[in-house]
Amino acid sequence: MTNERVTMRDVERRQLGVIDEHTRAYLESGGREGHIFDSTSVGGHSFLTTMLLETVGRKSGQRRITALNYGDIGGEVVIVASKGGADIHPAWFLNLREMDEVTIQIATEAFRARWREPEGDERERVWAFIDDVFPPYANYRKITERRIPLIMLRPVARTDILRP
Repeated sequence: MTNERVTMRDVERRQLGVIDEHTRAYLESGGREGHIFDSTSVGGHSFLTTMLLETVGRKSGQRRITALNYGDIGGEVVIVASKGGADIHPAWFLNLREMDEVTIQIATEAFRARWREPEGDERERVWAFIDDVFPPYANYRKITERRIPLIMLRPVARTDILRP
């Protein structure tokens, strides 16, 4: 009998592999696949709606595409820069902060979008909403020292779907 020890790094690698495959399928299918994500494959508890976010690397200048869970409030798309409760911001958020507009794709539709961060009472209302979309976010806020950013994206114009 072998004594196999699974480390957090092993779990993270597996999760990243699943997410990378999901993103690839989303892109290659033009959004026909990938909009709905079975999060149980990475330790979640349900199916989630996902979108693609295209940014430009602030250091590299390279195009970056990230698949993210999202919710919709009054025509604005809500995403969370949680990075699973890590104490550092995700790279996509750092890139987004350097841009006025980004491209997003939801299923088979893509848009240029302007972004903002809700503050005060609005921030609390958005957290209440997004916690219902993905309950682990509440725990992520407890395990990190940083203030997890909420991002509101307002589509401003249709554009071509994202391609690999």
